[in-house]
Amino acid sequence: MQIALILCCALAAFNFAAGAASFEDNDFAEFEDFDSDDDFVEVPVTGAGAPAAAASKDLPTKEKEPVVAKATPQMQDDEEDGIVEDEDEFFKDDEEFEGFDAGEIKEEVGKKPAEPKLTVAKIPMHFRTHWDSYWMEMLMLAGLMVYFTNFFAGKAKNAKLAHLWLNTHKGLLDDNFVLVGDDGKVENENPGLMKESESLYTLWCSGRTCCEGMLVELKMIKRQDLVSLVAGLMRPQQDQVHIKVDLTRGVMDPFVFCVGTKKTITKAFKEYADLSKYCTLVSKPETRYNVPAGFSVLSEIPEATSAILENRIITALSRYQQYIDYIHISDQYSGPVQVEDANNLKQPETKPVLMAGFNLPKNGDMEAVKPLLILIFYLMERLKGYRLSKEGQQKAEKNRSRVEEEFLKSTHAARAEAAAQRREDKRKAEKERIMAEDDPEKQRRWEAKEQKRQAKKKAPKMKRLAVKSL
Repeated sequence: MQIALILCCALAAFNFAAGAASFEDNDFAEFEDFDSDDDFVEVPVTGAGAPAAAASKDLPTKEKEPVVAKATPQMQDDEEDGIVEDEDEFFKDDEEFEGFDAGEIKEEVGKKPAEPKLTVAKIPMHFRTHWDSYWMEMLMLAGLMVYFTNFFAGKAKNAKLAHLWLNTHKGLLDDNFVLVGDDGKVENENPGLMKESESLYTLWCSGRTCCEGMLVELKMIKRQDLVSLVAGLMRPQQDQVHIKVDLTRGVMDPFVFCVGTKKTITKAFKEYADLSKYCTLVSKPETRYNVPAGFSVLSEIPEATSAILENRIITALSRYQQYIDYIHISDQYSGPVQVEDANNLKQPETKPVLMAGFNLPKNGDMEAVKPLLILIFYLMERLKGYRLSKEGQQKAEKNRSRVEEEFLKSTHAARAEAAAQRREDKRKAEKERIMAEDDPEKQRRWEAKEQKRQAKKKAPKMKRLAVKSL
């Protein structure tokens, strides 16, 4: 009996321990009783407030009738604590909202927040369907395309004409000069035409008797510049070649001469100093020198002009009149007229030159103007052998003396001022030298001499008159 009691106690302890262990392993075990709705029991309340007997679980749900429980006084107090006041009564409380209108507050609380206003950007219509909106851009692009097309086309044409002229005259230049296209610079590795710009090419030739060198400038129309081409429609221009030969000093006699078209001669007479100072415009040159109509002549010494305008030159002027612009010969060439400067006390340097300007054919036929280069070589030989008469030499010397006197008169005041400044600088240097020496006697004598000079300078000038005795 005792053994059976002990076994029962052990079995009960073991069951209790197993239940406790299972409860500890499940943390949510205490909530498992509330998982189903069957565990909830509706408790009816009687009039006295005592709970009625629980309904049986076996009864169907439809048979259960709702039971309304009367609230006890204690329950009423609890319900009053948890009752939410009506919204109108809440906003009518004057103690809670002093200074506010309850109606307005209610209206503001009940009002929905205003939706943000969306602004739609005005997007232009599709590009492909409205080309007329981009007419300005298209016009600019077309203008740029035309400009660059004209630039490259004009550039190529000017280069083609320049090299065509060189290829046509290369043999003639090689026969008369040792060096063609070599200006003596070390960096000039490829002798030939030098490109100064898209419309200007130069060629330097040297190595010939009676001249120091010859510079050829090919001045083309600015075909690469569209604006210049449009301006050329109003003022037609032509491609030109300008030749300048620096003659050896003493080769030609002293005289100045120029022949060319009337427009060019009028412009050159105003621009070049030697023509404006030494030459006069010849009236009726067609009758006097038999030059073609349309040419003018500037001459210093008539006999030199007659010697230059001989039959061969007159024939060349008549045959190639459309190509010849001017021929300028001078031993006093100093370039364009310089602006008068009072501080310029020295005449500009002069040198003997032979210059000529020829128009190039519009069709590019450079063979047609090749005889004009031969004319330049002929004039060089003509100047080398021509000599003025004694009267011509005297007149040339007289003209040069006159020009020098005019220059000295125009600069007399400036030269006098410069001489006075030189004397003053000399006295200052002498004073500094005397004062630097430790000789009081020499300083005293120099001061006395200076005072005497100043007194003589300030004294009134008197003119001495010679009186003959009776």
